[in-house]
Amino acid sequence: MIVVTRLNGTRFAVNPDILERIHESPDTHLVTLDGAAYVVRESLVEVVELIAEYRASVLRRAQDLPRVTGYPLSLVPQANEQNDPRNGR
Repeated sequence: MIVVTRLNGTRFAVNPDILERIHESPDTHLVTLDGAAYVVRESLVEVVELIAEYRASVLRRAQDLPRVTGYPLSLVPQANEQNDPRNGR
């Protein structure tokens, strides 16, 4: 989530994954996929930077997760797994 500021000074968080577009005219408008629109104090450039920082933090957190050893997650067995006796086949 990114935190932005309404024109009246109140702050709120929005999920950047649901933003369809951001435009300035001159105020910055965030428009969501369902058509909801929010006017915020931050500039278009600032909102884009907030989104980039958010996405970078998600990637950093993912890199910090412990490595899982063994078989990769998969819905369909890979060719070399089909004949593996540990799979009961």
